[in-house]
Amino acid sequence: MATSTTKTGAPLDRATFESLLRRRLFYTPAFEIYGGEKGLFDYGPPGCALQNNLVDIWRKHFVLEEDMLEVDCTQITPAAVFKTSGHVDKFADWMCKDPKSGEIFRADHLVEQVLEARLKGDKEARGQTVEIDQAKDAKRKKKKVKDVQAVQLDDAVVKEYEETLAKIDNYGGEELGQLIKKFDIKSPETGVDLEPPRAFNLMFQLTIGPSASTPNGYLRPETAQGQFLNFQKLLEFNQQSMPFASASVGKSFRNEISPRSGLLRVREFLMAEIEHFVDPESGKRHPRFAQVKDTKMTLLNRNVQLEGSTKAEELTIGEAVASKLVDNETLGYFLARIQMFLLRLGVDYSKLRFRQHMANEMAHYAADCWDAELRTSLGWIECVGCADRSAYDLTVHRNKTGASLFVRETRAEPLKIEEYQVDIDKKRFGPKFKKDAKAVEQAVEALSQELREKMSLELEKEGRITLDVPAVGNGKVELEKDLVKIEKRTRVEHVREYTPNVIEPSFGIGRILYSLIEHVYWSRPEDDARGVLSFPPPVAPTKVLLVPLSGSDDLRPYLQQLTYKLRRMGISSKIDDSSASIGKRYSRNDELGTPLGITVDFQTVKDNTVTLRDRDTTSQVRASEDEICAAAKAIVDGEETWEDVAKRLPKFEGQEVD
Repeated sequence: MATSTTKTGAPLDRATFESLLRRRLFYTPAFEIYGGEKGLFDYGPPGCALQNNLVDIWRKHFVLEEDMLEVDCTQITPAAVFKTSGHVDKFADWMCKDPKSGEIFRADHLVEQVLEARLKGDKEARGQTVEIDQAKDAKRKKKKVKDVQAVQLDDAVVKEYEETLAKIDNYGGEELGQLIKKFDIKSPETGVDLEPPRAFNLMFQLTIGPSASTPNGYLRPETAQGQFLNFQKLLEFNQQSMPFASASVGKSFRNEISPRSGLLRVREFLMAEIEHFVDPESGKRHPRFAQVKDTKMTLLNRNVQLEGSTKAEELTIGEAVASKLVDNETLGYFLARIQMFLLRLGVDYSKLRFRQHMANEMAHYAADCWDAELRTSLGWIECVGCADRSAYDLTVHRNKTGASLFVRETRAEPLKIEEYQVDIDKKRFGPKFKKDAKAVEQAVEALSQELREKMSLELEKEGRITLDVPAVGNGKVELEKDLVKIEKRTRVEHVREYTPNVIEPSFGIGRILYSLIEHVYWSRPEDDARGVLSFPPPVAPTKVLLVPLSGSDDLRPYLQQLTYKLRRMGISSKIDDSSASIGKRYSRNDELGTPLGITVDFQTVKDNTVTLRDRDTTSQVRASEDEICAAAKAIVDGEETWEDVAKRLPKFEGQEVD
C-alpha cells in the first residue's frame, strides 16, 4: 500500500497537493468547460517549462553524452506496421464490465484496489496506524464500496492478499477472472457481479485518406517502430558502424480503459525512447560498463515476486550483471544511467526501485525487462521501462517487407564453414513436379543441416529420399539422385550478415514529472498551508524571482536591467511587483519551485547591490548586481550550490516579512 510522505517525511495531504498543482496551473483537465474528458490534460506555463527542462536534461544525459542519433517519426502509422510488430494482436489490457451500469474497470487495477482497501481495513481493525488517502476515500464513499470497512482478517487471508498483490502484474485474463470470483469482488458502482475479463486493444484506430472505407491506421502507442523502420538509413548515416543508438521524443497515444490517476494514466502522453543496436555475438558487452559497475541500485527480481514478496535488495549493478540477475552489460549499463538521470532530476533515492518483469507480463518482444518505479501516494509507479527486445522487431519487419534491416560487415579473418549443400537439377525438376515444383524446391532448401546429413547418406545408399511436403498430394514426395544432390562442402565467408539485438530504455515523461513533484514537495513547519517545491535549479520551471521592495519608479530601471542580464545568461526570470507583502510574494513562488529570488530595494539605488534568496533555507546574501547574477548563473548551471555561494558572499538579514 502507498506510503504518502513529503520530502521532509511528513504525511502528504493529497487534496492540498493536487490543489496546488492545479491552482498554480502545472496542469489542468483538458476541455474542462465542456465537462472534460478522462485521461486528457493540458499543461500550464510551469508544467510546460518543467516538462521542457526534463526533456532538455534527458537529451544532454543520453543523446549528447551517448552520441545517439535523434529522429522524429510520424505519430500516424499504417495498420500493416502494427500488424507485423504484433501490437494489433497483443497490445491489450484486461477489462471488466458492470452489466448493470455499463461502467468499465481495468481488471488488475480493480483487484489491486479492493485487496489494498481490505488490508487497510484490517490494519484499522487491529488498531494500527493507517495512512488515509483522502481523495481515494472520498471516491469510495461516493461509490458505496464496502471493502474499506474496518474488518479484521485472518492472518492466512492477509498473507494471501499480500502474495496476490506482489504477483498482480503476472496474471492473465483467465487468472484475473478467477481472482475476482475467489475474493468475491463486485462492481464498485452497483455491487453486482462483473462480466468475465476480456482483452481490450489500447491503440486508437483511424482512417488515413478520404478513399479508405474502414480504419487503416493507428495513432502510435510508442515511438519505437519508426526507429526500427529507419534502421538501415541510420546505419548508413552512422557509416555502417556498430553498435549505435537512436533516440526519439514525441507524443504517443493509448486508449486507457479507466484513466483515474491524473497524469499517471493518460491517453495522450510524451515519451522519450532509445533503441541501442548491438551485435548479439558481442555478448552484449558495453565499453563504458566499468564506469557504472559500482553504482548501487535497489532491485526487485522476478523470483522474489513469484514467492509473493516485494522485498527488494540493494547491490551494485556490477554484482547484478556478474550473477546474471541482470542479463548483460548493456542492459545493466542503461539501468545505471537511468538511475543517474532520475537522481539528477531530484528523485528521492529511497523512493526508487527497479522491478524485473515476470514471465506473463513481459511484452511480446522482450527477452528481459526492468522497470524503474517511483513510489508516490498512489503506490509504486512504473516511469521507465528498460527492455532487451532481442532481434524481434527488425526480424519481423524484414521478413514482412524484404527490407535490408540487418548489418553486413567484412570479416577481419575469412570464416571457413563446412556444411551440407543442396543442388537441384531444375531442368528435370520442373517437368516432373509441374505446378508443385516451387513448393517441393522450397521444402528441399528448408532442410536443416541435420536432415541434409541424414538424407545425403540415404541418397548414397538407397538412391532416393522421401520428403515431407504438406502442400503436395498426400504430403510425401520421393526424390531420386538424378533430381537432387546433397554433398558436404567447405564454404568461405568473407562477409558476415546479422540482425542486431536491441536494448530499449523507454521513458514516460508525464509520469516522471508527476512523481518528481511529489518527491520534492514539502511545507514549512511554521505554515503547513504553504507548499514548497524543491526542484534542483536546472529542473525548476523558473530560475529567478525578481522582487522590488516597493512600487517606487526608482526601482524599475534596476529590474529591467536585471531581466536583460539574466536573459543574456539564458536564465529564466519573472518579476512580481504586486502589492502583496514581500513574504507572500516569496511564498507564491516557493509553490512554483523557483529556487532563487533577487530583491531590489533602496540600497540598490545607492550602491547597485541586491540580495539573493535561497528558496529552501530562506537565507539571503547581498552583493553587487554582477556578483549576484554570476552566482545565480553558477547555481542554475549546477556549478555551485547555495552553500558555496553563502560561504563567499556576505550574509543579509531582513526582508522576509509576511
